[in-house]
Amino acid sequence: MNPHTHNTLQVKKMNVELVKNTLKAQGTGTKASIANLTKLSVATCGTILNELVASNEVIEMETEGPSGGRPAKQYKYNADFGCVICLLIKTEGGILSIHTSSVNLLGETLREAVHALDRIDIGIIDQHIDALMNESSNVQAIGIGIPGVVHRGVIGVCDVPELVNQPLGPYLEDKYELSVTIENDMNMTVYGFYHELNIEEDKTFAVVTFPRNHFPGAGFIVDGRILSGNTKFGGEVSFLPFGITREEQLRQLHTEEGFIRLASHTLSSIIAIINPVTIAITGDLPQASQLDELYQHCLKDIPEVHMPQLIVKNDTNREYMTGLATATLESLTYQLQIIAKR
Repeated sequence: MNPHTHNTLQVKKMNVELVKNTLKAQGTGTKASIANLTKLSVATCGTILNELVASNEVIEMETEGPSGGRPAKQYKYNADFGCVICLLIKTEGGILSIHTSSVNLLGETLREAVHALDRIDIGIIDQHIDALMNESSNVQAIGIGIPGVVHRGVIGVCDVPELVNQPLGPYLEDKYELSVTIENDMNMTVYGFYHELNIEEDKTFAVVTFPRNHFPGAGFIVDGRILSGNTKFGGEVSFLPFGITREEQLRQLHTEEGFIRLASHTLSSIIAIINPVTIAITGDLPQASQLDELYQHCLKDIPEVHMPQLIVKNDTNREYMTGLATATLESLTYQLQIIAKR
C-alpha cells in the first residue's frame, strides 16, 4: 500500500469515528447538523451515514416535518448494534469474586452479576466469558480488570496466585478472535473516577487503595491519560522505600498509627511526583475521620500550596466498572493520536 492510499484510509477511519461519536453524544442529528459539529462537509457526512445505515450501526429515523417542505432525515446511533462484556476480578477480605457486566455501545449496562468463588484461574474466567457470550448478541470486545500488573496481556504480580505469570490476553484473543483489554484494577478505577467526576482534561488525578490483607496500589491520570509506566508497573506503591520489609509494611498498615504513617508517606510521594488536583483514598482500611490527620502528616513534607484535595471513598465498584467499560469500548475505535511538542 502506498503512503497516499494509507493516509486516505486513516482520514476516512477518523472521519467515521467523528460522525459516530457525534451521534452518540447528540442522540440524533441530520447530515447538516453533524457536518456543522464535525466540520466535515455535508457530502462526506452523507456518505459515511449511508454506509453506517447499510451496516445497521446507525438508524435512519422516520421524520415528520411542517407541511410544504421535505423534512431532513434524522439519524441516531444504534446502541444495540453490539456490546462489550466486562469482568472485574476481585479479592477482598479473603473473598474471591468475579463481577460481570454486559454494556451496549453507548456505555449503558444491559445486565450485571456478582459471582463469589473459591478459586479463580484462566479456566474459570473463560467459563464466565463463555456464559456471557451465550447471553449476549454480537459481542465485539472483552474487558478484564485484574488486581495486579499486566504487560502485553501477560499477568505478573497479582493478588490472585493462580493468575501470576499467566498469558491471559493472548489465550483469549486466540480463542475468541476479539479485542481483549486486560488492565490493572487501579488504572481502571482512576479512569472511572476521571469520567464520572468529569475532571478537566488537563488535570492530574490519583486513586490510592489500602485493602485489608493486601498491599496498597495506586492509579494515576496525568493530563487526561492513564500513567502506567514502561512495563505497567506504575502505581505499585507498596514497593516505595519505606525502610521496612513488605511483611512488616502489611502488618503496620493494619494498625492505626502504622496506617497513618505509611499512608501519609505514600500520599506525599504521589503528590511530589505527579502533583494531582485530587487524591481519592479507597479500600477497606481508610476512614473519613482520618482525613485531617493524613492531611496534616503530608504537610510535614509538602508545602500547603501544593496539597491536593483528599477524599475517602471505600466502595469503588461503580468507578472500577465504569473505567473498564470505557476502556473496552475505546478499544473498538480507530485512534490516530497527533501530539504537539512543547
